[in-house]
Amino acid sequence: MSDWLPDTPRTLAFPTASYVTLAGADWLASASPYPRSVHALWAARPTAPSVLPCGTAFDVINAPALFGRRMVDRLWSAGPGSGPVAAHRGRILLFAAPGTAQRLPALLAWEEWAAAVPPLLCHGSGDAVTVPPLYPRGAADGADQGAADAPAGSRWLVAPDVRIPWLPGPDILLWACVRAARAAAAAGHRAEAEAGAEAGGAPQRPVSALPAR
Repeated sequence: MSDWLPDTPRTLAFPTASYVTLAGADWLASASPYPRSVHALWAARPTAPSVLPCGTAFDVINAPALFGRRMVDRLWSAGPGSGPVAAHRGRILLFAAPGTAQRLPALLAWEEWAAAVPPLLCHGSGDAVTVPPLYPRGAADGADQGAADAPAGSRWLVAPDVRIPWLPGPDILLWACVRAARAAAAAGHRAEAEAGAEAGGAPQRPVSALPAR
């Protein structure tokens, strides 16, 4: 496989891989009970998405696009970073440690900011998710093959690039949910304040004067 799936080293300027490396593909394939078959499929169609089961190598927390991006921003700017992250059909898929899908909703239910967190889809044991192609469209030789099958907007934001990637657990993702909810609330307050300021500066509706006595 090394002839079609090169390594992508991390750098300070670009700390995450933009496409899956050979080691990352090994990790993704390990989620399947038939990893050789998965590798064979990828070798034939590296630009096509695939479906992998959750619960063994990883769980997946599936969030709305804007909220999910806020979670990822907080994980990288003020937290320990993230595991692999993908964008798929207007959603953000955060790959997490196995067991996270079961524990995160219970932890979130006790959090005072839970009402500000949009519904999350937690995929764990017994579930499967569609993962983006190993390569972005047009990045691999023979990219025409299977490219039409790749859903628009399906791509890796933080691609797997090591054999055993670090994956956040439920406590870290709870922290990210709370920080993202606070950021969303702050953005809403700013928008309301700006709207109020604009309304305050607008001409006032004239009031009919009372007749002079």
